[in-house]
Amino acid sequence: MSVLNKMSKNNHKPYGLYEKFFKRVLDVVFALFALVLLSPILLVVAILVRVKLGSPVIFKQERPGKDERIFRLYKFRTMTDARDKKGRLLPDEKRLTRFGRVLRASSLDELPELVNILKGDMSFVGPRPLLVEYLPYYTKAERCRHDVRPGLTGLAQVSGRNLVGWKKRFEIDAIYVNHVTFFQDLKIVFSTLLQVVRRSGISDGKSQTMTNLIEERAH
Repeated sequence: MSVLNKMSKNNHKPYGLYEKFFKRVLDVVFALFALVLLSPILLVVAILVRVKLGSPVIFKQERPGKDERIFRLYKFRTMTDARDKKGRLLPDEKRLTRFGRVLRASSLDELPELVNILKGDMSFVGPRPLLVEYLPYYTKAERCRHDVRPGLTGLAQVSGRNLVGWKKRFEIDAIYVNHVTFFQDLKIVFSTLLQVVRRSGISDGKSQTMTNLIEERAH
């Protein structure tokens, strides 16, 4: 029986003292520290985004968080507003510039999510927050990924980032949700940093984004 089949929404209990008491405290402390330490980088990236991609500098999008509560996620903008002759936005791959690809490959576009961590929307480690429109397409077991706060990075991300298919990603998310420990979170953070430096597991070449879950499950 798979991990997903063993789990269902709303049956989650903290795995231990770390998840119950200390994980949130460490999130706040390290998010504050990171914002202060990385403030010069945040400023430089914000200026470059404004010059190269225009305004707004911060991309905001609603995502489902813990218990499927909707929150507004913050990221640096990586795409233009290029449209076709009918005024419709062009596909993501055509609006994603070379500069935007650099931001994504280096994960610099994710830095504003430190604010989401401070607000309590997110954690440093947890299942990545996906699109709101994906909610109806999860199986009951897959919804367990919302039993914990979504993360800036997660176990699925260090297991292949965008190269991991949806089914496998949800299996990995379930494994994490069912076993949240300090040492696992620490390992995921260091693995993420190493992966960013190596720029590995981001895409297969042409696309910088995951396949669409709705399109995949419609077939």
